[in-house]
Amino acid sequence: MSDIDPPPRAAAPFITFVTLLRANGFAVAPEQTTAFLSAIVLLGPRDPEDIRRAGLATLAPPPERHAAYHALFDLHFLGEASPDLAEGDDGDVVRVQEDRRGADEPVTADESIESGQAATRAEALVERRFGPADAGEALRRLKRQAERRLPKRLSYRRLRARRGAVVDLRRTLRDATRSDGEFFKLSRLKRRMRPRKVLLLIDVSGSMKARTEDNLRLAHALTQASQRVEVFTFGTRLTRVTRPMRLRRSEQALAGAAQIVSDWDGGTRIGDALKAFLAVPRFASYARGAVTLIVSDGLERGDPAALAEAVAKLSRGSWRLSWLTPLATERDFRPRTEALVAIFPFVDDMVDGGSVSAIVDHVLAIGRRRAA
Repeated sequence: MSDIDPPPRAAAPFITFVTLLRANGFAVAPEQTTAFLSAIVLLGPRDPEDIRRAGLATLAPPPERHAAYHALFDLHFLGEASPDLAEGDDGDVVRVQEDRRGADEPVTADESIESGQAATRAEALVERRFGPADAGEALRRLKRQAERRLPKRLSYRRLRARRGAVVDLRRTLRDATRSDGEFFKLSRLKRRMRPRKVLLLIDVSGSMKARTEDNLRLAHALTQASQRVEVFTFGTRLTRVTRPMRLRRSEQALAGAAQIVSDWDGGTRIGDALKAFLAVPRFASYARGAVTLIVSDGLERGDPAALAEAVAKLSRGSWRLSWLTPLATERDFRPRTEALVAIFPFVDDMVDGGSVSAIVDHVLAIGRRRAA
């Protein structure tokens, strides 16, 4: 039995508020939560504004996100949405959804998006259903060759080898005892090779509607081929779908993702989604030293400078960053849209992402390339 007493019931609203901040991309450490509760006890607040100021002082939201902080505070403690949230734009707030919390909100949709060609910032919560389909030859090739051709890195663990930079002193001394202390050879150790992490970010906005199902089937095949794959979807929200992608049958995996993701075929807020990803320390750690693959057309309706800043930060942490866009159909492709031009200096590859075969070819070829 644990010796730690549970928090009092009166602290539940404040802890829930911190959880809400984290779910919307605010980085709040456990120590900050404790400081926030201590400030509430110290102030003995008689007015909600005391709680608001205590949160600003202890939870330390960045200045550029104060508007989002105040909007979430009003929504949680006062039960009213700010004008920014009421307009449906959510300001600069991008919801972060975990794969185990997909049913937090009812799935609603005022209208269906048929064309899937327009890029917008507006959020549309819809339900998506995927039909059965046979695995194509490209996906079968990915499953067969991924273990051998995906990038690897040196592990800190060592194993026996004929040649190696390190002498296995323990085994050498043990062998010497069998020959009366004579050393006939030195046992060697070398570092093991282990698969490098793969981070896959998939655009599920309306402009990528025609490619969404194929991209998710590719994500499922990649997750089945390697154990070190993390999958996220983004549109107007950021959702981790790694857990359903680990289900063995593709139909079950896609059905599980359909229940979790709620922003299918909606708006496009790539920069805000990537910033929300980087703001959660656990998510950002998935990109450290990883092969990062972003499958998106790059039709951003937000600020291209904010998108470039997020991509630059993601690139610095990744081993290699590839942007796969359906617009790059030619070998000598040069970006023309404002967003793609802004991020072009920070990506290692900007290649064709318009078909499963093209993406599989790129993924299997990454292992032969060195980090930029």
